Amino acid sequence: MTALALTSAAMFATAGAASAEALRDKWCSDVHIRFFVGGAEGDAFGTIVYNGAKQAEHDLGAKVDYVFSGWDQEKMVQQLRESIAAMPDGIAMMGHPGNAAVMPLAEEAEKAGIKMIYQNVPLDEVTAKFGGTYVGAQQNPQGRALGVEAIRRFGLKSGDVAFVMGGWAQVERAQRELGTVQAFEEAGMTVIKLDAPTGSASDPNSAIPIFVAAIAAHPEVKLIAYPGGQLLGNVPTYMQAAGKKPGEIINIGFDTSPQVVQSFADGWVQLASDQQPFQQGYLPILSLCEQVVYGLGGMNVDTGAGFVTPENYKAVADLATQGLR
Repeated sequence: MTALALTSAAMFATAGAASAEALRDKWCSDVHIRFFVGGAEGDAFGTIVYNGAKQAEHDLGAKVDYVFSGWDQEKMVQQLRESIAAMPDGIAMMGHPGNAAVMPLAEEAEKAGIKMIYQNVPLDEVTAKFGGTYVGAQQNPQGRALGVEAIRRFGLKSGDVAFVMGGWAQVERAQRELGTVQAFEEAGMTVIKLDAPTGSASDPNSAIPIFVAAIAAHPEVKLIAYPGGQLLGNVPTYMQAAGKKPGEIINIGFDTSPQVVQSFADGWVQLASDQQPFQQGYLPILSLCEQVVYGLGGMNVDTGAGFVTPENYKAVADLATQGLR
């Protein structure tokens, strides 16, 4: 072997040894994080977010305190206030309370040196002023894409009637459903906006009277769009209460879950937009760890992943049953 070859081999060996030394197990073990799951324990969507976060905690070794809010925005704000007072290294916060409610607390967090990342609902005004990043689907584009796909897939046309349910008073959170409304109205469809009952994400049955009354008043309705996987998974209950059979009304919405997958199998649900909540659990913790330990910039990730349909739902069925999709 020539001297040059020996030198090159030595260099590669040294580089390999350095790379091996750089690999670290549980490299985030000194970092304390508060993580907002969003829903209550056992919530269909929140469970997937929680499972993603728990996997990140396991992989990285971070100390994570989990915060369950039952999708109650006022409770989230109070819990965020308490989380800042506890002085963790980072907080992963659901954006549902909106810019105005979170803004003063984000300022407190910045002054305290607490890293912030938001998931599920973006808070662009907050992050522009006080930093922080976002992991989740982009609300309005995701909702609009669902509407456009429904029009294409089901041959919807001008004059067709659709119900779109949403929490319309929650400005930032409602942008997703508003995107669906906009797509339908641009196609000339008649859209009737239904107000989601307070707490319906935790108790989907609370929306039964609303759907039954709306369908009775508008028997010509072609399609119903639901604001989340909790309600979308409860479609069989709504349709049976209204005296409808599978496929009589097109039912679409967001997210997957064991209930949504079963509803696809039984013909109750025809289209869902997947926003990969597992990533909304895993990536915020990974990002906060990278920021605190390595001084890296925060992640901004659009977790929107396309559509689940009667043709492809079986591909995600097992993962949905395991609480991962």
